[in-house]
Amino acid sequence: MVAVTQAVGMAVALAIAIVRGEPVPAGMDLVWSVGAGLCGVVGMTSLYRGLAVGRMGVVAPTTGVIGAVVPVLVGFALEGVPTSATVAGIGVALVAVVLVTRAPGHGTDRPSGVAWALLAGSAIGGFNICIGQLSDAGQFGPLVVLRLVQSVVLVTLIVVWRQPWRLHRADLAKLSVIGVLDMLGNVAFISAAQVGALAVATILSSLYPVATVLLALSLLHEKVTRSHVVGIALTVAAIALIGLGTAA
Repeated sequence: MVAVTQAVGMAVALAIAIVRGEPVPAGMDLVWSVGAGLCGVVGMTSLYRGLAVGRMGVVAPTTGVIGAVVPVLVGFALEGVPTSATVAGIGVALVAVVLVTRAPGHGTDRPSGVAWALLAGSAIGGFNICIGQLSDAGQFGPLVVLRLVQSVVLVTLIVVWRQPWRLHRADLAKLSVIGVLDMLGNVAFISAAQVGALAVATILSSLYPVATVLLALSLLHEKVTRSHVVGIALTVAAIALIGLGTAA
């Protein structure tokens, strides 16, 4: 499924890049695009796996907050001590992760999926860091490279692990829509990182778990405890604090 979405995204990005006349990424842009592709394939497959086998109300916010914290911690290591708001945000984030992962969720025997969420969040954080290093030479050219890397890696894994690859025709249309939406989201993030601060773009994009959790509650009828709800709320608060600190 992920291989199809990435291939669709690559095809659309390639067509737009050709129309716009964007150059093929070279030098460090090529290196960072490949790095983003490798991090992206780990992040997306882990996130999808976590959502499939775990509880969306746990996987989505945990992935989002870890994906937001990782770039900030890297910036801390490279640039020095962050602001007090950022430190507070990281502390709140840790509390939020504990709450959303310990909440059992009444009425379901599904595992939390937190292990997949931690892996997904770490990889997505690495993806954001790589994207932030790109020049402003283009938005769609790097996407072609990173989608190509992801497609090659996924096809290789499918062949080596002998994974089933046949999909229903009806699923192909849905996966194509996912691939296009995923590609557009990446384009928006790259553009935001090029014209503004990477930290701000990362924090704002990390708010996506809010929509995921709301959909899980309304459409999938996932059950959550009070501590789970508090954990989700603290996730949003943590992202906001980190955003305030990095924008200061």
